[in-house]
Amino acid sequence: MISFEDRLYYLGFSHFLGIGPIKFQLLKTHFSSVKNAYLAPKEELNQVLGEKLTLRFVNFRSQFDLEKKFQEIEKKQIKILTIDDDEYSESLKNISDPPICLYLKTELEIKSLFFNEMVLAIVGTREPTDYGKKVATIFSKELTQAGFTIISGLAYGIDTLAHWACLESQGITMAVLGCGVDIVYPAANRFLYEKIIQNGAVISEFPPGQLVLKGLFIARNRIISGLSKGVMVVEGEKDSGSLITARYAAEQGKIVFAPPAPILSDKSQAPNILLKQGAKLVTSVEDIFEEFNIKIKSHKKNEILKSLSDFEKEMFLKLEGKPLTVEELIVIFQKPIGEILNALSLMEIKDLIRKKETGEYEVRFF
Repeated sequence: MISFEDRLYYLGFSHFLGIGPIKFQLLKTHFSSVKNAYLAPKEELNQVLGEKLTLRFVNFRSQFDLEKKFQEIEKKQIKILTIDDDEYSESLKNISDPPICLYLKTELEIKSLFFNEMVLAIVGTREPTDYGKKVATIFSKELTQAGFTIISGLAYGIDTLAHWACLESQGITMAVLGCGVDIVYPAANRFLYEKIIQNGAVISEFPPGQLVLKGLFIARNRIISGLSKGVMVVEGEKDSGSLITARYAAEQGKIVFAPPAPILSDKSQAPNILLKQGAKLVTSVEDIFEEFNIKIKSHKKNEILKSLSDFEKEMFLKLEGKPLTVEELIVIFQKPIGEILNALSLMEIKDLIRKKETGEYEVRFF
């Protein structure tokens, strides 16, 4: 658990444009703590940052009021998640340059957002064809019904369609912005933005108040892929930003998916390029299930989840990721052994899970 005081230093580094995730990690390693790094003497900072950047940082911290900024963010009902918080996404933490802080607008518990390991990004052009609209909507809807969280970028077109289809299927969707989470961009998506806050999260690594800048959208694309198990590029031209997201996904070891697309359409260039480069061709959600070794049909799983208590649902989703022992479940959920065993027994009675010879519990395949 990070103390309130230490949290302020993460906040400070996050607000200083010049020290990104990689330099931040160097500082933390060199000085053994974030507090020591933030308060380090100029001469010692020079050894890691060099004179020019050190001078800029020292000037910044002398004028930046950590507590005041924290209070401003809190008043806006924005949650701050540092890279060393327990709730921080493990998937995102494992990329080469994870954000120092994530800022979130959400009415949900943060642990419920990043608990589900089945997260898929659906991205694409701002000007989709009728074909692209149908593909984005169908895949988002059916993946949501199978228990996936859908993530995208709140942009017009494919992103908007993916978010709405997920919401209409009563799922959780996350939008990653290339600006502060208190900036609605595009402005016409305000209603969608509010709905996502109620049923998911609006996320950014950029401090609240940060306005839209073209370069920031490139940086945010690595977060979309970083939070996901895979990225599906529905449509886009050869210079589409969705190709950048796909590139990040490949670099991060994530799976890239693309539907077959008409070769004479400009909007088919991005998925067709990806297919030539080895992306997984998908014609139905079953192709995605197969890639992730998911054998529960979407409608069946949706019915199962509705029948479970909140805790049983959490345990079911965790066991679906990989088989676990009682001891491992106790560590993960921080609950008494009696409560863990009771939930396991109820799910065994329902024939939803089974105990392996190794003592691990796993979800039964349907």
